[in-house]
Amino acid sequence: MATRTSPETSIDPRFGDEGAKPTSWPEAVEALKRAEAYFVTTVRPDGRPHQTPLIAIWLDDALYFCTGPEERKAKNIARNANVLLSTGSQKWDQGFDIVVEGEAHRVTDESLLQRLADAWLAKYGPQWKWEVRDHRFFSSDHAAPAPYVFEVKPRKALGFKKGTPFSQTTWRFS
Repeated sequence: MATRTSPETSIDPRFGDEGAKPTSWPEAVEALKRAEAYFVTTVRPDGRPHQTPLIAIWLDDALYFCTGPEERKAKNIARNANVLLSTGSQKWDQGFDIVVEGEAHRVTDESLLQRLADAWLAKYGPQWKWEVRDHRFFSSDHAAPAPYVFEVKPRKALGFKKGTPFSQTTWRFS
């Protein structure tokens, strides 16, 4: 049985080079931690997809991102929590692309928010310094609107190694 830290792992030979091996989940986690830019895809009320770039943090077996409560992605999540988060290379023949499927849930626990604020600062620098109060993030200069923070625990993830060899790994979580 797959667990959060040890998912069921498979490789699809139709989408890779002969003899390609599955990528380990720890290798994928390291790539998620190192990535600087991600895309989040949400579902609009009429069913159309909505995708935007953003920054994110991998912490405690989940991806975290933030967005203003009036932004389209927050409104979409309020109606349908299913999201995709993806990151990778813009090159077709090199790099490692990862797509994470899951449900976005708002984080309000102030101790977790503080850990995330510390992680944002460490990863992205002082322009992403957050204060935590009233169960959300606030900008240290108080000029920006206070965003909601969302957690996405992977339900399924896909990894696409590009180059030699090409491969597609699937991870499924319980």
